[in-house]
Amino acid sequence: MPTIKDIADAAGVSQATVSRVINNGPKVGDETRARVKALLLEMGYVPNVHARALVSKHSTSIGVVIAELADPFFATLAHGIQSVALQKNIQMLLSCGSIYLETERKAIENLLQHRCESMVVHSKALDDQSLIEFARMVPGFVLINRFIPEISHRCVWLDNVAGGELMAKHMLGLGHKSFAMVSSRYEIEDPYQRLEGVRKALADAGLELPDTHIEYSTPDQQGGEIAMQNILARTRDFTALFCYNDAMASGAMSMLFDHGIQVPKDVSLIGFDDILLAKYTRPKLTTLRYPIEVMAKRAAELALTYKEKPEAGQSPDDQEDTFKYSSIVVKRDSASTVKK
Repeated sequence: MPTIKDIADAAGVSQATVSRVINNGPKVGDETRARVKALLLEMGYVPNVHARALVSKHSTSIGVVIAELADPFFATLAHGIQSVALQKNIQMLLSCGSIYLETERKAIENLLQHRCESMVVHSKALDDQSLIEFARMVPGFVLINRFIPEISHRCVWLDNVAGGELMAKHMLGLGHKSFAMVSSRYEIEDPYQRLEGVRKALADAGLELPDTHIEYSTPDQQGGEIAMQNILARTRDFTALFCYNDAMASGAMSMLFDHGIQVPKDVSLIGFDDILLAKYTRPKLTTLRYPIEVMAKRAAELALTYKEKPEAGQSPDDQEDTFKYSSIVVKRDSASTVKK
């Protein structure tokens, strides 16, 4: 791999001149600049981005913290950020927090060690104050899928309570009056907020979701199967099932069919997220679209803006809902009008 010194020797100029050409600097004649550029291409010179970052004291990367690599939801999130990184010709550095306090902290600190001045962080385990401190340290620190009032201008988030209300209102609109729910057992705000929204909409209609009709498990397909099995062991007195996410919904659907319960003939089912899986279950899954890729792109753009203009990210601008997003119902085949 040729170095700046190799290019300088071949061009008969100083290393400083080659460096100025690489960085599009001044004080280089047109003929010399053209000769050096030709040699850079001919000899296959590749800039060392880490060395350039040390010299300029600025990072050429954006850091990303997600919960899990294997989860399609987080893959979509990362893809949204990567699309912005490619447009800006910068690297994306990915780290996993796994929804554990110390793992999330280490994931952020790892990005700091790589001199990331812009970060999009999905954190559910770290406390608010720790994240506020990181926001003070990192010019381009942006949270996704979480809202903290003190740094509201750095939060790109979804209204999960409203999402839960939409789930319930859709089922109510189909005539359902008896309900069950499979939800995530993780101690984070999302499942509780969605349950809050569901119960609010049901209460407005004079109905309820009993605790005995709710089961918590891991937010994946196996968790959906287990949670559904546990509910069926207690009761079959429901015609509509709310699911924390699409993965749990597909697992629950499988367990229902295993017990001879047809979807949507006997039980209508609704998920959350609208990941690719929702289109390929049979029947296709009615779900709520979580615009995570759009949110991820917005978060990345915001992080890069705050990095370049730190003063823009100093304090909330009293417009807390600026980066709040909403979900919409995607009507497919797993939910239908209740049988009379």
